Amino acid sequence: MKFDLIIAALLGIFLFHGFCSSEKAPNYSFMRQATTAPEISHYDYIIIGGGTAGCPLAATLSQKYHVLLLERGGSPYGNPNITYLSTFGSALSDLSPKSPSQRFISEDGVINARARVLGGGSCLNAGFYSRAGPKYVSSVGWDGKLVNESYVWVENKVAFQPPVRQWQSAVRDGLVESGVVPYNGFTYDHINGTKIGGTIFDAAGRRHTAADLLEYANPSGITLLLHATVHKIMFKTRGLSRPKAHGVIFRDALGKKHKAYLRRGEMNEVIVSSGALGSPQMLMLSGVGPSEHLKAHNITVVLDQPNVGQRMMDNPMNAIFVPSPVPVEVSLIQVVGITRFGSYIEAASGENFSGYRSSQSDYGMFSPKIGQLSTVPPKQRTPEALEKAINSMNALDAAAFRGGFILEKIMGPISTGHLELRTRNPNDNPSITFNYFKEPEDLQRCVNGLKVIENIIESKSFSQFRYDSISLPALLNLTASAPVNLLPKHDNISVSLEQFCKDTVMTIWHYHGGCQVGNVVDQDYKVIGVDNLRVIDGSTFNYSPGTNPQATVMMLGRYMGVRIVNERLAKEESNH
Repeated sequence: MKFDLIIAALLGIFLFHGFCSSEKAPNYSFMRQATTAPEISHYDYIIIGGGTAGCPLAATLSQKYHVLLLERGGSPYGNPNITYLSTFGSALSDLSPKSPSQRFISEDGVINARARVLGGGSCLNAGFYSRAGPKYVSSVGWDGKLVNESYVWVENKVAFQPPVRQWQSAVRDGLVESGVVPYNGFTYDHINGTKIGGTIFDAAGRRHTAADLLEYANPSGITLLLHATVHKIMFKTRGLSRPKAHGVIFRDALGKKHKAYLRRGEMNEVIVSSGALGSPQMLMLSGVGPSEHLKAHNITVVLDQPNVGQRMMDNPMNAIFVPSPVPVEVSLIQVVGITRFGSYIEAASGENFSGYRSSQSDYGMFSPKIGQLSTVPPKQRTPEALEKAINSMNALDAAAFRGGFILEKIMGPISTGHLELRTRNPNDNPSITFNYFKEPEDLQRCVNGLKVIENIIESKSFSQFRYDSISLPALLNLTASAPVNLLPKHDNISVSLEQFCKDTVMTIWHYHGGCQVGNVVDQDYKVIGVDNLRVIDGSTFNYSPGTNPQATVMMLGRYMGVRIVNERLAKEESNH
């Protein structure tokens, strides 16, 4: 009997795809501004966050149930800063209140960004698409077959093979020459050695984000509200042995308050998919977190959960800028060297990344505005100072910006930090500490990664893209002289790779943690100690998957959506 129920459930999940009419991005009939929402509404599922996990999750659940997807930002469609590879960096350097990127600076002094747009971080990132390895999948207890099916479901909409040109080819060959072998060609899989990974930029250089996965949604089963900022999750506690989530309070762009409730039904849920910063922040704002911290902010404690906001992690990135005597193509991350010692080597090049003007006022990573390798220190970025810096950069020869970065990111990491509320306003950034290189093994992996980068720069394969007259120590000092973060600098940093790692640490935007499996949520991503509440996103990771987490975050949204639907179908079948 049980086997029959499972077959029936699986048939359900495969069959209903064929019967639902889908819509093409960006013309979603179900996408509208939160100002149009009724004061009170009811749904089977309420998902907080239309990001990298929230979009595939909502699309999947909408096939059988009524879903409300709440996104605090706007639509990515029609924004050229998001859409085109050639404008990468522009969204990150946009500090306006309407920007899809919200700047934050960790307590470590590292400049960072979080997404504020439908599609989440997939709208801001460098586009690299690579799966988690089989060991990772098995270590977290996922079903390997459903994981693979879920990756394919994602890839059919958003993943592509990149065109690998001269500069990226030189890095690839330099990696192999440096001993990062074997060469595995183009693959989405996570395998030791050197490979070409996927990208979410198509052949025309157009970005495809997690928002495109809403093409899979059943239009009659989903309501998507933009500029809908959730202020708290509502819980029932009276007469119950444990708190039970039953709705959310959100505000629209005009500040008007709305309430969305779960319909009657024991399996209906609120699901938080607000990312590694947003999800622990949302739980705390709703009264689930460390009780003393919540009381200090006058938040009523629903559940004392000291692990919320703990074990925050960010994979440190360290890069070496290599000026090129010859022009290089514009490229984001395409090649990766997956070393056996726990460091990933990647590269990006060309005018938009290393900086020469894609517009008269934007220099990509060297932009006076952006922070990463900025020419103007953060506290001095007045309009006058920015204008002066831009004018002086306009006067420079294009060759000054020609070249690219070879970077390394350490796997894991092992070092952890924590997140705390600053205010009770959900639009404000919380306070985050990552404690980069606190654990010696993380620092050693960085040093080992930099040694591989040095070997690539000195390799025969890469020789046409470097100046013989610029020594490796000079390249290190050149990179270290740029204000990549707010940390104090040391002179002649090239004598110590350990010091170079510490002084030039940047983010690669792969932060995770704060709501981890085993600490805050169980293996089914249900929040421990309360009912009808899950967290499904990168905040649940104990370790960053693969070389870039976005493929796995999108996969997780689909994977958990399928699991939730299958469980419900099986339960509903058994009740009949």
